[in-house]
Amino acid sequence: MTEPASPFASLGLSPELLAAIAKMNISEPTPIQASALPVLLKGDSAVLHAETGTGKTLAYALPIFMRLDIAAGGTQAIVLAPTHELALQIHRQCTDLAQFSGLAVKALLLIGGTALDRQIDKLKGRPHIVVGSPGRVLDLIKAGKLKAERATILVLDESDRLLGGDTLVTVKGIRKAMPKHVQLICASATEQPEETEFINHIAPGTVRIEPRQAAVNPNITHLYMECEARDRVELLRKLLRALQPPRVLVFSSDDQLAERATRELDYWQMPVVELHPDFDKLDRKQAMDDFRSGRALVMVASDMAARGLDFPNVTHVVNLDAPMQPRAYLHRVGRTGRAGAKGDAITMITHDQLRLLRRYEHDLGIKLSRARLREGRLVIAGGPHGPGVPIEDGEEFPGGE
Repeated sequence: MTEPASPFASLGLSPELLAAIAKMNISEPTPIQASALPVLLKGDSAVLHAETGTGKTLAYALPIFMRLDIAAGGTQAIVLAPTHELALQIHRQCTDLAQFSGLAVKALLLIGGTALDRQIDKLKGRPHIVVGSPGRVLDLIKAGKLKAERATILVLDESDRLLGGDTLVTVKGIRKAMPKHVQLICASATEQPEETEFINHIAPGTVRIEPRQAAVNPNITHLYMECEARDRVELLRKLLRALQPPRVLVFSSDDQLAERATRELDYWQMPVVELHPDFDKLDRKQAMDDFRSGRALVMVASDMAARGLDFPNVTHVVNLDAPMQPRAYLHRVGRTGRAGAKGDAITMITHDQLRLLRRYEHDLGIKLSRARLREGRLVIAGGPHGPGVPIEDGEEFPGGE
């Protein structure tokens, strides 16, 4: 009896890439992938707008693999990312596709904080795809080490961040070094005015792909815990002891608070790692590898790492502080509840900041429920949560922790 064809088969992918997708345990395309693949395979420029965790990287990586002239070699696609962490993950996606498909596609990672001489040496291997940070990519182009004149595909991942401020000038420099006609692919969860202006200028007629879907993943339960600012780290420790979550991401906009939380959890012998903006490449990679492998069950990250991170099986996101903008909240909590799984987002907030919760609810169309710890268990207004004790609507929270 023959097996049913993969839903990806109707999208025009090669047998090699269909085999790679199957080996990666991906059975059905997400809405952004189903919408983007036919457009990108034709070579059209496009803006991919979709919530975090919806598979935008694969949505553009698959068409890139299809459009490469593998035999010709040389850099044919340049993928830019605003953070080293995101660049690492994009590069990993490309290497996985190459490995599982058996296609001789070479992808090279070019980011700062690593030996320049080694990167220059690897460029002699004429990689088909270059993934990197704008500054390092432009430096290598100016030095004549990265030949961009044959690169006909330019991807801006998290384009709303790349096309603003000083980074916009760098991106323009990279674009100028490429051929007159390129396929421009922008991927982001939101769009900024600078992004729209850039796209309209260099790629008029760009297709905008924005599948209809909920602004916020419906698989995420949104909770908040009111506390004094000085008590957040101690409350985090107690919360983790109560929940014992398999894998949790903790976010803070305050680097010092993130460091203090990491030290505290480490002191209490919780397997924790920190992702700090001042870490060099090796330290960042070690932290990500430890968290991805399960050697660390908790990762504490500053806001710079809140976007682009893609770790499997993250069960909880904890905000040590409440983001000022609903969009920032959305980017943080989008790290959980992926691939159809359930996830919890818990935000610690002071009494004076409660108005922020109303903004989240209004702008994002979500409901946040109040929670607290009682006798070592999490209790939630309106019902049980995991091992928590149910509290009926309208019932007062008991005192004490």
